[in-house]
Amino acid sequence: MFYAILAYHEEEVVESWTKEEDAALMAELLEVNDRLVREKRLGPAARLGPTGRAVTLRGKDAGMVIDGPFAETKEQLLGFYVVDCPTLDAAIAVARDLRRANPTAVYEIRPILLYRPGASLTATDES
Repeated sequence: MFYAILAYHEEEVVESWTKEEDAALMAELLEVNDRLVREKRLGPAARLGPTGRAVTLRGKDAGMVIDGPFAETKEQLLGFYVVDCPTLDAAIAVARDLRRANPTAVYEIRPILLYRPGASLTATDES
């Protein structure tokens, strides 16, 4: 079964890290990532851009685009992993590995009820 592991953190804290601190953290997270790739258990994973550049589509019909995610929380969704695990306990174990690398983050684990692999993505820089 596929599980989404959603990574939450205080965006201001993450943005305050030096390039060196961020690189060190990412190196630790990539160790978990590389292991999951070797085990053929990792699907799409992404580090999301800043919430200040996000928009939300709400309302009926075509909807209305408004600024930001308007999260009523101190932490924001900053990234996600899709993992293939036989049980929820196995997915929780993966999230614990990620948390060991980034102990100040919060990880939400959810079963994915529908997963359709898409075309490969080409990275673009819109900054």
